[in-house]
Amino acid sequence: MPGAGGVNEDGSCKALCRNLASQNCLQRETADISQSVLYTSLMGLLLVADNEKEQLVLGSGRAGLRNIRNTCFLNAIVQCLSHTRGLRDYCLLKSYRHEKFSKEEARLMEAFSQVLSGLWDAKEEDVVVNPRQFYNIFKDVVPYFSGYSQQDAQEFLRFLLDKLHTEINRKPHMRRALKDSEPKYARFRISEEAAATWKRHLEREDSKIVDLFSGQLLSSLHCSVCSHYSNTFDVFCDLSLPIPKRGSPGEVTLKECLDLFSQEERLDKENSPMCERCNRHTESMKRLSIQRFPHVIVIHLNRFTTSRWSISKSTVYVSFPLTDLDLGPYGPVDCGPVLYNLYAICNHVGTVNMGHYTACCSDDNGWCYYNDSSVTPLSENQLQTNQAYVLFYQRSNNTANKRN
Repeated sequence: MPGAGGVNEDGSCKALCRNLASQNCLQRETADISQSVLYTSLMGLLLVADNEKEQLVLGSGRAGLRNIRNTCFLNAIVQCLSHTRGLRDYCLLKSYRHEKFSKEEARLMEAFSQVLSGLWDAKEEDVVVNPRQFYNIFKDVVPYFSGYSQQDAQEFLRFLLDKLHTEINRKPHMRRALKDSEPKYARFRISEEAAATWKRHLEREDSKIVDLFSGQLLSSLHCSVCSHYSNTFDVFCDLSLPIPKRGSPGEVTLKECLDLFSQEERLDKENSPMCERCNRHTESMKRLSIQRFPHVIVIHLNRFTTSRWSISKSTVYVSFPLTDLDLGPYGPVDCGPVLYNLYAICNHVGTVNMGHYTACCSDDNGWCYYNDSSVTPLSENQLQTNQAYVLFYQRSNNTANKRN
């Protein structure tokens, strides 16, 4: 890690690992942290000890990506992920080689890390990185992206994070075994039910991708007949927000999009799930909220809408805060402020059938505009446009322990 000092290994790290194993200190009933988290932390200490003289030396990161026939969607998302510091450092240090338990070869992660190494190479200046090898491996893993037609950047992001997670999952052998034995928590409080559901999730899905990007949504359903509440918890890696429709052109705020996302929705009998108490489909009210906040929250502004006959794009100007985005009002009642700071934007300019993706990313020296191989400095007052499509926010240190 940058600036990290060496750790002396003599009789400390390895001895601690052996001691924990021999004394069986890791017990599910009493441990406050998971085995995988503790194991990863100890392995991190050992890696620092084994590489005492090795430090992560970074360049400016202001390098472009070559467009390989309509791959601007890939270039824009990779630049945003390249400026996600937790993921960047994890890839550049090749930490996944030491902590992953999967027998599957991490081909995609290796290729992705190689691209990031090129972007952050301290020895090169004004470099343009060729992502061809990474893209070819990605297309092998996700054939949907084969060919050279224009793709959607948000879809690419979802597929990429999912496949990276699969390769470096610390618990791959548990995925199927636990899925069919999920207990009911009808008598528990929401917080207890949510915690139990999240714990079960981590028992089969546990990786750096989960550490950084995964949050938990609460879907609450209120039956209009018997007033029964049922809760469903879903894991998310991005929030897809609707954009409010206006009768006349004008500015929409990100807060209005979030309000619309979390607004109560009336469901008729045909569209409502079966009530657990009535044992039949009834009219009900549905509401979404954030139960667990991720370290990095990816917000997708749903500009593309599909009707029966066509797909259209909204060009509404959505204003968004650069700092102190407070998501607390969209979480549990007692959570207080949960603040996020913007560090990257994926933009889309053009129409449904013909468009182009670019990125704006923040580093220690300010903001830069990434347009494939071209990289130019950018001022903060140039960030707010009607082209913003995917926003990347990092949770503030002031709220780092909220719903962790």
